[in-house]
Amino acid sequence: MNEITPASEILPVRVAPFASLSDEDLAALRRAVAVLEKPSLASRLSAAAGAPLDIIGRSLPAPVTDVVARSAEGAMRAALRVALATLPHKAVTPAGSEVETVTEEPGNRLGRLFPSSDSKHKAMAALSGAVGGAFGLASLAVELPVSTTLMLRSIAEIAREEGEDLSDPENALACVEVFALGGKSGADTALSESGYFAVRAALAKTMAEAAKYAAHRSVLDSSAPALIRFASQIAARFGIVVSQKLAAQAVPVLGAFGGAAVNTAFMNHFQAMARAHFTVRRLERLYGAEPVREAYAAEKEALGLA
Repeated sequence: MNEITPASEILPVRVAPFASLSDEDLAALRRAVAVLEKPSLASRLSAAAGAPLDIIGRSLPAPVTDVVARSAEGAMRAALRVALATLPHKAVTPAGSEVETVTEEPGNRLGRLFPSSDSKHKAMAALSGAVGGAFGLASLAVELPVSTTLMLRSIAEIAREEGEDLSDPENALACVEVFALGGKSGADTALSESGYFAVRAALAKTMAEAAKYAAHRSVLDSSAPALIRFASQIAARFGIVVSQKLAAQAVPVLGAFGGAAVNTAFMNHFQAMARAHFTVRRLERLYGAEPVREAYAAEKEALGLA
């Protein structure tokens, strides 16, 4: 007959305190909140342009806005194709219509597209910005996909540093998601009031659909509805900051040199957003989504950003 251990002698099961972030992680989260809830792109661009952004131009003419929207859409589709190139055994064809089977390791394809040095990223972004500054709106459709792809390469490096496995479609697409976090606008009132997690929630469904499609296709078609919807949703928000960038580059005295400075500020901004975004995702993997969200809200309130 088995003896029953008295309840008083049963040791309680120790549950890991996921709800309590370490001091180091809490400090990292605090920095992330400051970046994500108070984007500094306008001030960066104003400094690069040498004039306040609201003086440069409060609104762009409708024809220019249309060009920005088309260019942002094209840039996001290009970024999406590059992001999908990080998936295992897949790579983007030159035409960009499909992803063909290859044998290289996950992430190597993206790593070979551009130099890995951060300073080289910025130098190449500055060069593409110089082109934009010299030729203005006419070059946007060409310059923007180039600078966006360069930024994506840098974002992917930051994601890996924060522990993201870019062979997972959802994680690869999270790199593209950064472009939707870049700024706020008066026309974007609902998301501006709710902030970072509202943007992620708004993108969650289309991102999940795109990731599911990518995960279950040996050959990927970039014109697939799931991928187009995701690219379009990102582009709608990315276009806001592209308009700000274009307004800064429109300063008559800027020219090529100023255009390079604007693009460097643009890249610095998205690198900061990426670091903050993937810091939050790293902490979510470590502590769980809800505890991190609660800690995020507390830090946001403490910083006076609620």
